[in-house]
Amino acid sequence: MSNSKTKSTYVNTDSILNFVDSSKGLKVRMVDAGKISITQVVDSKVFTFQPLDVVEVLERSDADGKPFLQVNFKNNIKVLLTDNLVGFKPAEILGLDVSRIPKVVTTPDLKSVFEAVEESLGADLGLDHEAEILKKVYQAILLGAERAGFDLPQERAWFNRLAASRVLASA
Repeated sequence: MSNSKTKSTYVNTDSILNFVDSSKGLKVRMVDAGKISITQVVDSKVFTFQPLDVVEVLERSDADGKPFLQVNFKNNIKVLLTDNLVGFKPAEILGLDVSRIPKVVTTPDLKSVFEAVEESLGADLGLDHEAEILKKVYQAILLGAERAGFDLPQERAWFNRLAASRVLASA
């Protein structure tokens, strides 16, 4: 049984490595303790995972017929590997209607949402409610990314800054 599990892990890992090697915007490398890191060229963000945690790799195609991989992990996390990005599900956040945001997001979405929050905070047009919703969207994407396997210290610091801006604004 263990031999079958090991063989399956190699097949899954090979599928992932072959896909990333043939992609335009993803780079792969092996890191400590046998982990695999996939770097997105577009924003240099790194997705890291343990091959033994992979349960299943499914080859799929998007609406335009472009191939992508769906990688399912033991902890029920799923990621999508496309030609340029690693997609993941945003986390559920209290007070945020997740049906209003995409089912799959990427790390570049964090920058877009952060900029929208800053714009709404600086507008002085009574956009406090909008800013609070955008902060929750940012938090949902950030937590989803971290749960999937991204290490995002800069984006975490941005979030802490956003959360602090609410405290300062109410003081």
